[in-house]
Amino acid sequence: MTQLKERIIQSSLNLFSENGFHGVSVKDIVEDCQTSKGGFYHYFQSKDELLYVIHDLFISYVLNEAHRAKLQHERPVQQLHGILYSFVRVFDLYQEHIVVFYQENKYLKPEYEELIKQKRDQFKRIVIEVIEEGQRRGEFRDNLPTTITSMSILGMVNWTYMWYQRDGELNIDDIAEIYIDILFRGVLTDQVLKEYLQMSSL
Repeated sequence: MTQLKERIIQSSLNLFSENGFHGVSVKDIVEDCQTSKGGFYHYFQSKDELLYVIHDLFISYVLNEAHRAKLQHERPVQQLHGILYSFVRVFDLYQEHIVVFYQENKYLKPEYEELIKQKRDQFKRIVIEVIEEGQRRGEFRDNLPTTITSMSILGMVNWTYMWYQRDGELNIDDIAEIYIDILFRGVLTDQVLKEYLQMSSL
């Protein structure tokens, strides 16, 4: 990403946060980041596309990291650990993007909503696939409905944006490990949980 594109996004995050999506014009954004309308339209077709890109940055990060976890690790328990860790970390890496998006996403045009839904659905499918494979291998409890388990994980972690503060008592890595510990104690079979706790204590 070029420096100008980054500056445009950062300016829009600050302005959207202060004034709301409809309270900010392209003129406001280009003045804030000291560029021209030509500079803005070189990277974004419209303010609507800019709002979409704000979301796409963090959902793409989570999706790419989920694919990476599946490729890097052979066991479902390790894959789920990697997926959850990067999923939680996104609330620190892209905190401003996430807060602005959830405040302003009602203004997204349908075509952008559909693009976002596609990536969210891809991420959800990866989580479901990992849980299903973990159940087949005896690493995850097979008496847990896969869809409910997956949606519980996604719902629990997604609410992090409502309360997480970078200057809080715990950093994002600590929070990620707490989430993983809570979820693994509910999802793993007794034997795999014992292995996980032994590894965690080292």
